[in-house]
Amino acid sequence: MIRNPILPGFNPDPSIVRVGRDYYIATSTFEWYPGVQIHHSADLVNWRLAKRPLERASQLDMRGNPDSGGIWAPCLSYADGLFWLVYTDVKRIDGNFKDTHNYIVTAPAVEGPWSDPVYVNSSGFDPSLFHDDDGRKWFLNMVWNHVSHGVGGQPKHPSFAGILLQEYDAKAGRLVGPVKNIFAGSDHGLVEGPHLYKKNGWYYLTTAEGGTGYDHVVTMARSRTIDGPYEMHPDVHVITSKDSPDAPLQRAGHGQIVETPEGDVYHTHLTGRPLPGIRRSPLGRETAIQKCVWGSDGWLRLAKNSLVPSVEVEEPGGRTTAPAPRTTVRSEFDTADLPADFQWLRTPYPERLFSLTEKPGSLRLFARESVGSWYEQALVARRQEDFSFRAETEVSFDPETFQQMAGLTHYYNRHKFHFAGITHNARLGRVLTILSCPGSWPDGKLEFPLGEPIPVPGDSPVGLAADVDGPSLQFFYRVGKGNWTKLGPVLDASVISDEGGRGEHGSFTGAFIGMLAFDTSGAARTADFDVFEYQPR
Repeated sequence: MIRNPILPGFNPDPSIVRVGRDYYIATSTFEWYPGVQIHHSADLVNWRLAKRPLERASQLDMRGNPDSGGIWAPCLSYADGLFWLVYTDVKRIDGNFKDTHNYIVTAPAVEGPWSDPVYVNSSGFDPSLFHDDDGRKWFLNMVWNHVSHGVGGQPKHPSFAGILLQEYDAKAGRLVGPVKNIFAGSDHGLVEGPHLYKKNGWYYLTTAEGGTGYDHVVTMARSRTIDGPYEMHPDVHVITSKDSPDAPLQRAGHGQIVETPEGDVYHTHLTGRPLPGIRRSPLGRETAIQKCVWGSDGWLRLAKNSLVPSVEVEEPGGRTTAPAPRTTVRSEFDTADLPADFQWLRTPYPERLFSLTEKPGSLRLFARESVGSWYEQALVARRQEDFSFRAETEVSFDPETFQQMAGLTHYYNRHKFHFAGITHNARLGRVLTILSCPGSWPDGKLEFPLGEPIPVPGDSPVGLAADVDGPSLQFFYRVGKGNWTKLGPVLDASVISDEGGRGEHGSFTGAFIGMLAFDTSGAARTADFDVFEYQPR
């Protein structure tokens, strides 16, 4: 059986394409760099990260992008011997306005080389590109209406003003012909995430509705002509958990259809798994997949004849492929390239944040701006993929002022993080402390749960560990090769989640665990990390 989620941890808005017998899924990365994650599978069961294609300044620069801005809802397709990737770079998300710039990049293979982007439009987000069987290409995106009362207004959700369609001229690199609003969505509201699929002369339009929280859905409509009119699915929705609060896969919506070479049909969707008894999802919005069937009426439905997604799903062709076990991942930074698990924030100039060659065998961070900076933050981190895990690292750091700190962080954004590290105290010298921002939105006010800092005299490396078990986080430390000792009280790990702080619909990424250094004096003090280990439980 396929076991959901197939891409655990922050991997939302899955766009799937099959090329031959290979499957690829592209997911949103928001403010994390490089942009877009593309995973590959040969069986729909086991997936590996194949490429993050937006990896240089000419393609993507997100310095100044807000938390939960950046790369939204990519669409991956294949035509004319090329992979086509369409995506939005969101520069503003607050208030009535959203600055949403849409681009296309192409490559002969998923591994690249990927082209520089071609700008398309800025009328809304969640773009997709449809390659019709007559050779024409069509660009879709939701249209954002800032002249409204927004979510909850009259009529319902007027900011989400429908799905736009316009022809795309690939040779000219621009949209051509009239633009048409082809679908206003259902009464559920908040229509977004359009994808087209053609079968038996019908154009099937799947969209996401209800917002990306617990009312999320996949809605379907169809038309004999690409520009409509579109008739609604008799069930309106194809996938949703909105009326099943006890289902293990919540927040189900926003996905895409794929067929196997043998004709089996599947539909990807994003999902969230809240902590038991707490409507908080630290793993963010993950990727799942469901088996579907085409009914005698020509409409797609889940194979089990229910709208609610399943954790276990039948493999194509009735195969029984064993999923790869989850194992400890240990990085000793003994190569010139950053291990694939890790990302950083916003900037296309990572050489200003870290080096793997200045001190061979170590990841050297150049401490830059404060925790949560939208410009240059020296944070190298990996996704939290498990509700229960332990992360360990070892850091060498000799601060000269309280403005310098380096260590281990459980991080979501500038309003949601816990950070244990080495800093300087005028009375005690080199010390350990904890900085927490437990969902303090919008002011980002810090708390200091350790109270009195702990002296760590000398210059020995310090081991730091974070032990997360559901909603609880306990930091540990050791000096040199000594015993592990608890550092501070048990902290609230559940706030490092989509729903923490600002609440549902307030942020859209997921929890990370990683190495962080800041130096608000501007001296760019260096911190060396010799190892990082992630142990799922």
